[in-house]
Amino acid sequence: MKRLFQWKTVDVAESARRAELLERAYRHTREYGLVGMSLRPLAQAVGSSPRVLLYLFGSKDGLVRALLERARADELALLHAVRRDQGTLAEAAVALWRWLAAPEHGRLLALWTEAYARSLVEPDGPWAGFAAATVDDWLTLLADFAADPVDRTLVLAVLRGAMLDLLATGDHARITPAVERLTLRGATELSCG
Repeated sequence: MKRLFQWKTVDVAESARRAELLERAYRHTREYGLVGMSLRPLAQAVGSSPRVLLYLFGSKDGLVRALLERARADELALLHAVRRDQGTLAEAAVALWRWLAAPEHGRLLALWTEAYARSLVEPDGPWAGFAAATVDDWLTLLADFAADPVDRTLVLAVLRGAMLDLLATGDHARITPAVERLTLRGATELSCG
């Protein structure tokens, strides 16, 4: 009986340490990205060792998958917050855009974009399925505001394209009014059609 208890205690401690290191690694990758990530510098940056990271995450790919799941959790939290606070497809799209365009989310969006692109060009790596899963996440959220999958796809395409443009240029003054105008105009036309 005592042995089982000790095993559970170790498991809880390992889970707490894993969660702590994952959060630290997540903050680090939001700042520096995943391209060229090496375990030794990452371990040093998060106050650990490569050996501990490998033990807790199984492999470098396991760590990358955990980081992508963590990024996706932030994305899902945003989507659920918008679901609670908005009424129409246009309002949801504008709220999503404002969150996406906020300067403090730039590194998260860069990380998300990197993972999205890598899942397309390395479909069998640790990124496998990331792009498709995020599309499903967004379309599922937008289903609360529009029954037509074409309407949801149009809003998602506008938001994703504008996000990539914003990451590339940083031109909030040009992109935000365009997103708002297109989203509001499109929602009006969709509701009339």
